[in-house]
Amino acid sequence: MLTALARDLAAPLAANGSFLIKPGVGLMVWTLLVFGLTMVLLSKLAFPRISAALERRQKAIEESIDTAERTRAEAEQILAEYRQRLQEARAQADEIIQRARQTAEVQEREAKERGQEIVAEASQRAQREIEAATKRALEELRNEVADLTITATEKVTRKALDPEDQKRLVEEALREMDFSGLSSGASNN
Repeated sequence: MLTALARDLAAPLAANGSFLIKPGVGLMVWTLLVFGLTMVLLSKLAFPRISAALERRQKAIEESIDTAERTRAEAEQILAEYRQRLQEARAQADEIIQRARQTAEVQEREAKERGQEIVAEASQRAQREIEAATKRALEELRNEVADLTITATEKVTRKALDPEDQKRLVEEALREMDFSGLSSGASNN
C-alpha cells in the first residue's frame, strides 16, 4: 500500500523530469515516512532475528574456539605424558642394560675364579697323587731291594740268615743306596 502511494505521488513529478534536480518537500516527507516505517518494521521483525542469528553464530564460533583450545591443551598434555613415559621407558631400558652388563661381568668373574679354583684343586690333587705314587714306588723299590739283598746274600753265603741278620743286611744295603735323588726327582716332576 505504501509503495502504491509513493508511485502515485512520484508520477506527476517524473513527467516533467526535474524531480531529481529540485526535490519536492512532499516527496521528502513521504520518503522519510516510508523509511521510518520500514525501519520500525525491520527493527520489530527482522533485526531481532538477525541479531539472534548473529549471537548464535558468535556463540558457536566461541564454543568452537574453546573446544579447539581444550583439544589443543589435551593434545599437549597427552604429548607431554607420552614424552615423559618414553623418557622413563628409555631410562628403564638403560637401567636394565646396565644391570645385565653388571650381572654378566659378575658371572664372568665368578666363572673365572671358579675355574681357577678347579684348576688349583686339580693341580693339588695331582701333586698329592704323584707324591703318594712316588712314595709307594719307593717303598716297593725298598722292599724289592731288601728281598734281592737277602736272596743274593743267601746265595752267596749258601746259608739261611736269621731275621736279625736279614734286618741288619737290609739296613746296610738301604743306607748305601741313595733314594733321596729318586724322591726329589719325582716330586719335581
